[in-house]
Order: sequence, then structure tokens, then C-alpha cells
Amino acid sequence: MTSEADNRGFGLYIHWPFCLKKCPYCDFNSHVRTDIEQLRWRNALLSELDHVAVLTAGRTLQSVFFGGGTPSLMPAGTVAALLDRIATRWRLAPDIEITLEANPTSVEAERFRSFADAGVNRVSLGIQALDDAALRFLGRAHSADEARHAIGLAAEHFGRYSFDLIYARPGQTLAAWDAELTEALTLAREHLSVYQLTIEPGTAFHTEHARGGFILPDDDTGGALYELTQAKLSNAGLTGYEISNHARPGAESRHNLTYWRYGDYAGIGPGAHGRLTLDGVKCALRQRKAPETWLDSVERDGHGTEEQLALTPAERAEEMLMMGLRLAEGIPLSRFIDELGSGPEDWLDPAGLAAMIEGGFVTLDGARLTATAAGRQRLNAVLGRLVL
Repeated sequence: MTSEADNRGFGLYIHWPFCLKKCPYCDFNSHVRTDIEQLRWRNALLSELDHVAVLTAGRTLQSVFFGGGTPSLMPAGTVAALLDRIATRWRLAPDIEITLEANPTSVEAERFRSFADAGVNRVSLGIQALDDAALRFLGRAHSADEARHAIGLAAEHFGRYSFDLIYARPGQTLAAWDAELTEALTLAREHLSVYQLTIEPGTAFHTEHARGGFILPDDDTGGALYELTQAKLSNAGLTGYEISNHARPGAESRHNLTYWRYGDYAGIGPGAHGRLTLDGVKCALRQRKAPETWLDSVERDGHGTEEQLALTPAERAEEMLMMGLRLAEGIPLSRFIDELGSGPEDWLDPAGLAAMIEGGFVTLDGARLTATAAGRQRLNAVLGRLVL
């Protein structure tokens, strides 16, 4: 069985934790601050880069992802300084993917040229909806026209771009979503991310939903919206390569593929997570979560890492399954050997596996373990049956 350990990639995630406002559905580590000491933050992120570079010396970097928060609020000079430092600390893949998440407000979109000049070659736009009433419900600061304009600017300044949409909104019909997807396909070039609205604990929507402030579509409607999404985008040539992500062949997010293929990645910035193989052991790393605490830690200790834990084989098996079965390509059986030292029969519950195969939720052949379309739609339940 041929090893595929080297083609899973090595990526770097940089977290910018600040937003102008907190969206009511968002449970990410994002914070509203009126006064940000930009030079302190730039220097701290540079120090963290230096620290991580020592841990990962000799690796070739395939991708960089600026996430948040709202990275498009970062000064372009900070982005440039970070990318310049990265180029001195790692070997860079010739086709390195450098993505920055951006909001489509007019102010941020007008900065796209500066980000491109800094070295960003791909943007991921938080469009979320192409309908003004839906944008107001979602707490977004931009209009549908601003979204369309930002997509046009992204197409002008970057070789690659993607944007996000949220569906299964209150009152959303199949006809309305079909029309919105039709317009989205006229704007998308190669990649589209489409997420079903979920209510996460700790968010403003969680409180409002619990009070009965709005009602989400029922399960049957949600399933129909999902199936419409998959069929419509696939028919347009944007294959669903992951549960919520669609792309033309070759245009998949390389950085996110590293996560889903259980490759190594470093995370820097408040609350960022990483998975790194250090001295032959796969470790989970986590940065301090609160922005001010993280900043103080980096300035005091040279890094903001709060936790570094060696993962047990059972923990790695569960993570690998959880990530890899999100992908339409599934998990090559060679990955079990590379990551765990033995085949899937040692890491899967045999009765659960048999039931999931019989039910049409997974397939297992001589090459790979794959969740079917039905299995990916119910992945949490499937994983509950597969994991020992």
C-alpha cells in the first residue's frame, strides 16, 4: 500500500480576532474592540511566526490562511510583513495558496488591491446572502449590492476567490433559494461554500431562538434545501467535494483540504488550534483564547501557546474519521497505515461498520473508506456508529 503521508500538505492559519460587530449566528473567537494597538499586534504575530518556524523547521508550506474575526480589517502592511517573514522562515511551495477572509463592505472591498499587492492570491468573502432582508436578519453590515460589487472586485484583483452563503433561513422557500443559487452561480468563478444555518450555544441567535423570536425550517424542508443545493451546484460544474464546499475540479481550497486530509497545520493568534507532528508524535496545540491574554503571553514568553498535548492513537483515529469522511473522496486506507500503523479494521466498530454499509451510509473497498451522500448528510450519527 503506497504511503500518501507527504501529500496531505502543511498549512499555516493566522487568526485575527477583531470584528466591527458580532454577528448573531457566530460562535467563532471574535471580539469587538474600539482601540487596537496595531504595532503591538503586528510584532506579536511576527514573534509567534518565529516560534512556530522553529518547531516546524525544514517543512514546505503549501498554504496560508488569514481567518477571524475579520482579517480584512487588518492593515495591509501587517499582512505584507507577515508574508515577508513567512517567506524567510519556510520553504514555500511554488503554487502556495494564500487566502484572506474578507467582508464585502465597501470600505473593506476597496482594500483588495492592497491585499493582493501584499501577496494574498485568494479571498474568501462572507457574503452569506444575496437578499437585503436576509442580510438584515443575519446581522450583516453590507447590502446585497455591496456583495455583488465586492465579488466583482475580488474577480478583478485575485486569481482565485470564493464566497459563502447561508441557507435554511426562517421562512426560506425552495423557490427563493433556487433563485438565489441561480444568481450566485453567475457570480462564482470556481468555488462556493454553502452552509445550513445552525443555532450555536452562546450566540445571540441561541437566546433569540429559545425565546421563540424566529423559527427555522423543519427537518424535511432543511433536507430538501440541502438536496437542491447539491444537485444545482453539481449540475453547474461545482462538485460538492466536502459537505458544505463546492468547486470546479482543481479549485478546491488547498488549505482546508489539509485539515480534512488530517495533514499538519500550525495555528497562531488568539484561540488558534494546530495539529503538528513533533518528534514523530502528532500533537494538538491551542493558543490562549482572549486577545489581551494572548498578546501579553507572546510579549512575555515569545509565544501564545496554552496547551500542547500528544494525541493517543485512538484520538487520532477519531479525528481522522471526523475530518476525512466530510470529503466526497473519503479516506484512503493507506492513511490508516501512515497515521496509526494498522488498517481500519483495528479502529472501527465492526458491527457499526456493517450496519452503516448495509444502510447505504458508507462504503469500504480495497482502496478507501467513504461516506455516501446520505452518510455525509448525517455524519455525526454515522461517526457515532463507526468509532470504537
